[in-house]
Amino acid sequence: MKALITGAGGFVGHHLAAHLEAEGDEVLTTDRSTDGLDITDAPALLDAFRRRRPEVVYHLAGASDVGGSWSTPQATFRSNAEGTLNVLWAARESGVERVLTVGSADVYGKVSAEDLPITEQLEMRPVSPYAASKAAADHVAVQAHLGYGQGVVRARPFNHLGPGQSNRFVAAALAERVATNEASGESKVKVGNLSPQRDFTDVRDVVRAYRLLVEHGSAGQVYNVCSGRAIAVQALADEFISLATIPMELVTDPELERPVDIPVLLGDNSRIRTDTGWTPEIPLEDTLRDLLDDQRRRIRT
Repeated sequence: MKALITGAGGFVGHHLAAHLEAEGDEVLTTDRSTDGLDITDAPALLDAFRRRRPEVVYHLAGASDVGGSWSTPQATFRSNAEGTLNVLWAARESGVERVLTVGSADVYGKVSAEDLPITEQLEMRPVSPYAASKAAADHVAVQAHLGYGQGVVRARPFNHLGPGQSNRFVAAALAERVATNEASGESKVKVGNLSPQRDFTDVRDVVRAYRLLVEHGSAGQVYNVCSGRAIAVQALADEFISLATIPMELVTDPELERPVDIPVLLGDNSRIRTDTGWTPEIPLEDTLRDLLDDQRRRIRT
């Protein structure tokens, strides 16, 4: 396939581009940080799509900082909701056959125990401004399919992690602190709230899911991309401590806690398994080891 990735310069974008190329696809990329194309600039986006003429689009671009969205709600909403609207419009106008929009499991918000594991039928109850922007983008994608008959497939990934991830995310932040301590000899690792439980999947498994959804997902449908297993952030922190080359201890820092933290996010991946045959393959222990090694390399260089 001739595939265009928006937000290709980001963490997931790099892994997706590598996976698509390994599968033999022709990969086109765009990212505000590399070519200056901003998804909130609709005319420029349309011009790029018409010039490059992709068959499919993987829409990854947008604001991804959940914690930061509390201080930048307007910019977050514009990037995620309006940006998705523009991408879908440009895709329609330029004859793109298939678009994968990447949402977030954060749209489910605060869930009760009886809602777990979360299926795609659960209503969206966003808590953070980021989650609200992703919920809006999800509705934009639904309208594009129902109103225009557009070939849109919606992915709703839960937490994913792996080498190359920004330290704005919990696992990478923990790995960075441990790697920094190894280099400096410091023993204390600052942490926020470690009680939330999250459904973690290796990013390399996630990008496999994205390509399978473009190939086999049903247009108009939404798919959870998740492992189906909830792990407490405490377990991640403990694993990183066990992998450290010197003794360390965890120390709580209130400054690292979010205004609101959802206690448990656990997904049901039955739909994507049934429709595409996808299943996660990389053990969490291997992911955390790769993530820590990646942070060690960054600090050395």
